[in-house]
Amino acid sequence: MPGLSAGVLVWRPRPGGPEFLLVHPGGPYWAGKDAEGWSIPKGLVEPGEDGWTAARREFREELGLEIEGASEALKPVTASGKVIRAWLVQADLDVSEIVSNTFEIEWPPRTGRRQSFPEVDRAGWFDASTAAVKIHKGQRPILADAIERVRKG
Repeated sequence: MPGLSAGVLVWRPRPGGPEFLLVHPGGPYWAGKDAEGWSIPKGLVEPGEDGWTAARREFREELGLEIEGASEALKPVTASGKVIRAWLVQADLDVSEIVSNTFEIEWPPRTGRRQSFPEVDRAGWFDASTAAVKIHKGQRPILADAIERVRKG
């Protein structure tokens, strides 16, 4: 059985079209990756936890912000061996200064030294076409579903 992740894809209306909020993973492995290196804020659903509850928890842990408002479930996708359930929420959030949880890994590899890195090192708003280039390829169907729903109103 694959793992289950839950996340939130936030959008905001703009005169030129909707913008979508994506996050960039922290740590040395993602440091130089831009195209296909961004994600929706998401994480694993704990046993017995409701998906929407998990999505809001992960959003708070990765950005240091609360997400409120009406949510619309998007079509689940399977990527990187996990099922990702995402919810679409309209909100206009200031992500210029985020506060993310951290994780620890051995870095550099095989040195025995452990370093701490933020789960998310930055967040940004992107128009639909830019977001489609930046988002991890496994999450593109989530973005495409969101774009279609936003455009239909």
